[in-house]
Amino acid sequence: MWRSNLTERYDAIIVGAGIIGCSIGYQLAKFGWRTINIDKMPTSGQGSTSNSLAIVRTHYSTLEGSALAWEGYHCWNNWRHYLGSNRSNNIARFIKTGALVIQTENNNKLSKQIALSKQLKIPFEEWSSLEIGKHFPLWDLRSYGPPILSDNARFGIPTAETIHGGVFFPKAGYCNDPRLATQNIQRATELAGGKFRFKSEVSKIRKSNNRVLGITLSDGTIIDAPVIVNAAGPYSQILNQLAGIEQSNSITTRVVRHEALYLKLPSSCEHHADSIITYDADIGSYIRPDQDGSVFVGSQGTSFDDYNSVDPDNFEENIGSLGDEPIYRLGQRIPELGIPNRIRGIVGLWDITEDWIPIYDCSDLNGFYLAIGTSGNQFKTAPVVGELMASLILACESGHNHDTEPLEFVLRRTGSSIQLDFFSRNRTVNNSSSFSVLG
Repeated sequence: MWRSNLTERYDAIIVGAGIIGCSIGYQLAKFGWRTINIDKMPTSGQGSTSNSLAIVRTHYSTLEGSALAWEGYHCWNNWRHYLGSNRSNNIARFIKTGALVIQTENNNKLSKQIALSKQLKIPFEEWSSLEIGKHFPLWDLRSYGPPILSDNARFGIPTAETIHGGVFFPKAGYCNDPRLATQNIQRATELAGGKFRFKSEVSKIRKSNNRVLGITLSDGTIIDAPVIVNAAGPYSQILNQLAGIEQSNSITTRVVRHEALYLKLPSSCEHHADSIITYDADIGSYIRPDQDGSVFVGSQGTSFDDYNSVDPDNFEENIGSLGDEPIYRLGQRIPELGIPNRIRGIVGLWDITEDWIPIYDCSDLNGFYLAIGTSGNQFKTAPVVGELMASLILACESGHNHDTEPLEFVLRRTGSSIQLDFFSRNRTVNNSSSFSVLG
């Protein structure tokens, strides 16, 4: 195989060209750094990002998660402005829908999310079951929770005469094309001077005296840089192993499968279910609208969801044996839904931590930074994560000790701030988390 005799040199190497990696490269390039994003895929946004439902919402279980998501909403809501000088007409679109979240005993009737929304001035409306019925007249608003499998003898039998109600968050929606959005950021990065290299796999992280020197690719290409950012998604564990830090973090990551089912709605109910994002913990299913008359349906953190670790290079890429369960459960809420004869959908990978809160941090190896454990609930925050990581890297590379003096990150669009030790690699498991994709 041909190998260049010249060593490439940059200020920062970002391993990963998904939505997180591209956002980090973009912000560092805007600061004048010479950056390069490395990815084993043929194009940006082709891995986990392309299999994301790209939902943008503000309800999280923690103050920091909610604040970051609220800041992210403002980026997506003015996507062209975020991209700066990118004049292309081929820009991803943010579709505003709002999000309705059903209140249950298990989510404490969303009291935490309501309190956080008040604190952060995130708009919300509390809807009674009567109000929900006005918006969705075809819905069966009896309670069926907690969620069970369809072969259970109790399935379909109400457990209460009505659900408690719900909370509607108007500042929510989804990106219509997550891969295109990532490529939009790639183009903005290139206009700022950043580079990209695809179909390339890191085989070695070179270091000396506990400081990164650069990487070697599988084809022998040598790239030098004093900063390396691990934004490799499902391959982040492997990169940590190459860096020799896999045993030094208190919080770890693992790779899991996720499924989302594509469902064409019958005409009798399409205009009552395809216009809004819904999170229904009572039945354990969520809906994200797609094109007119169709939705994506997923499982919302039930006790029987399978989140066992998988090999990112060898996992089941077909819908599993329980793949249609979220649709069966949704049928309890929407009796006219119907069950399709053929199940279609998305099967992808998530890179998650023990508490489903990401790691945005430096590491025990100088110059090696972590933006990992981000899958499932961080697409919406990615534009802000780029800014967060750039601020962290600039501070640490200027001599700041983030481990002993954690940085505060100002969210300039919404006027709040967060302490970045919340995302530390050395934190204890955060019991305020939902311990689910909801974050």
